[in-house]
Amino acid sequence: MTLRYPTALCCAAMLLAVAPVYAGAQQWNNAPTMALVNLAIGRRAVQLADTGLTDYKATAHGYLTFLAQVGEGFPDPPKVVRTDELGVEVYWRAPSQSKQRIVGRRDTLLLPTDINYHRDHLAIIQNNFPSIIRLGDGDEVQDVPHPLSALGRDEYDFAITDSLLIRTSDRVFDVVEVKVRPKNDRLPRAVGAVYLDRANGSVVRMTFSFTRTALKDPQLEDVSVILENGLVDGRFWLPRRQEIEIRRTGSWMDFPARGIIRGRWEICCVETNQTIPAPVFNGPEIVQAPPEALRTYPFKGAILDGVPGDVKLSENDDVRRVQDEARELVRAEALARTQATVLSVRSLSDIVHMNRNEGIAVGTGVTRSFGNGVTGVIRARFGTGDHAFKESVSLGWQRANGMGITISARDDFREAGDAPEVSGVRNSIASQEFGSDFTDFYKVRGVTLGLDFGVVAGVRWRAKVEREQQSALAVHATSATGHFQPAFPAQSLRAWRYSLDGYRPPSPGPFGFSMQGTSELRASAVTVDGEAANAPGHWVARGAAELTFEKPLGADRLAMRTAAAGVVGPDVPYQELIFLGGPVSAPGYDYHQLSARAVVSERIEWRHPLFAIPLSLGRYGHLRMPVTLAPFGQVIGTLSPSRNSVTPEGWFGTVGVGVLTVFDLIRIDVARGLRNGRWTFSLDFSRDLWRIL
Repeated sequence: MTLRYPTALCCAAMLLAVAPVYAGAQQWNNAPTMALVNLAIGRRAVQLADTGLTDYKATAHGYLTFLAQVGEGFPDPPKVVRTDELGVEVYWRAPSQSKQRIVGRRDTLLLPTDINYHRDHLAIIQNNFPSIIRLGDGDEVQDVPHPLSALGRDEYDFAITDSLLIRTSDRVFDVVEVKVRPKNDRLPRAVGAVYLDRANGSVVRMTFSFTRTALKDPQLEDVSVILENGLVDGRFWLPRRQEIEIRRTGSWMDFPARGIIRGRWEICCVETNQTIPAPVFNGPEIVQAPPEALRTYPFKGAILDGVPGDVKLSENDDVRRVQDEARELVRAEALARTQATVLSVRSLSDIVHMNRNEGIAVGTGVTRSFGNGVTGVIRARFGTGDHAFKESVSLGWQRANGMGITISARDDFREAGDAPEVSGVRNSIASQEFGSDFTDFYKVRGVTLGLDFGVVAGVRWRAKVEREQQSALAVHATSATGHFQPAFPAQSLRAWRYSLDGYRPPSPGPFGFSMQGTSELRASAVTVDGEAANAPGHWVARGAAELTFEKPLGADRLAMRTAAAGVVGPDVPYQELIFLGGPVSAPGYDYHQLSARAVVSERIEWRHPLFAIPLSLGRYGHLRMPVTLAPFGQVIGTLSPSRNSVTPEGWFGTVGVGVLTVFDLIRIDVARGLRNGRWTFSLDFSRDLWRIL
């Protein structure tokens, strides 16, 4: 009979009542657990033939998305590079014959890439995997024994950890969660859980990750698989929904770049016992219709409209739970990438950059992994203008959930202000050619104890205690044309600094907006040079917060940024003031032209797509390069200027227009400051790329 999944009995998506009825301490390999596992192994061995299922056919609809993520620690959600939408005809015949035919395929290329997917990523997983698990045609996961196989019985530990009652209109199904861990996690093995129908051992759901040695590609970070089955004809648990996520990180110089493949599949329209002819299963298991036939498949709407929302997030909750569960079941090092000592840089500017204080500076770093989450990092660079080395060394321990502790020492620079105004690459070029340096550095020497609290209430928190000396720098560079401004006049002092930072990555906010935020609270006990070494110092407290909101409105997009900062204390050092001025904080004003003890700012921008330029990039594909117009306005209020500030108290306005192009990677701004400002022009990379530039 035919049963379509909107009305089929499904294990997770249909209307049902789920009630946990069992919970307790895990007892590995006890008699009740092994009896159920043996029942499931026997059930798989006969491939459902004893249930009356001889064959079935279905259709599968899926999205395969390639995303890129950059920046140390990958703080921001990944960017969609390419999305493929697929329609697949699915056939199965007892005992283990499978055939899948790709009958529809379209893609949208948002950034240049020549990625080619493995063939098995373009179709669904049948039979809840065969007895030997392979992924990526064996290039990603190869020759892992299935836990519910004759070999798997001896290679894994099993424990019943929970039970769910799934109620339908006329039946109750007792579904048991069985945790699975390898007896030897140094071998290629799966880690996760299977959910079994207690009555007959049928697989209802599987969630797996894999040990490090199971991942064949050394650049693979992790692989997660979620398979969900639905009940068809009241007795057959057959594929209903599937997820797969594959994450790769670059190995060259430990550069902070990650590629992610996310597959999402929905299977429907199952027809059982159709007497499918044997010739259907001839040839390769996965085949594809001719290109002209693929183009005529009746997809609905635009391709990006149907991509599941969680695909664009940093982490999918279900996939994160699979990884967390795997870490609980085996040693962390059994899942971690094996790295000894590698060269390490956080951005291109770590390798070479230029500013007025150092001239041209070259450097690199070394990262050493000691296992068990312990990592040491040494970074150093040399300035050809000031003829001086700057260095830092750190030793840290971090858990898989992000919690950790770090101790570090540094003899390096720190930049005044709350955020950079231009990318590192842009600043180096402008410094070298025109003497235009958008940095205000001062020297810092000291030690830091950092505590990472992980993500709490959607915010990533970090606390630091620092003991340091601060002093001003001098200008040691010349440019091809133009002249550098004087060095930043930082005060020489000693300080204890106590800070708490929060970061909320872009995620859903109120009224349909996507919201992102940063905050910092800091208190410092400051002793100005010249005072007694044992002087208690005076307190300076500083706080800053920024929230950005974005919301699509049809093809357009509304973007807003709200910022506020303030500092209090009897004698605030110049480097602790609030500084604005530049393409980001205050377009139309010179770099750090505005400074005060307290500042508020509101910026509103409207992004409207003008047109798209068709491009052919050879093996990187054909795509259309959008050009977006972005008029904006900004209001800034300054309060309580310090004795060192030349900024009058009051309100400052900015109006301007931006143009985003080259896939929104390049931005051009023209702006006018309305009070003591001027016309300014800025050409730079998108802020999303600054972390690696």
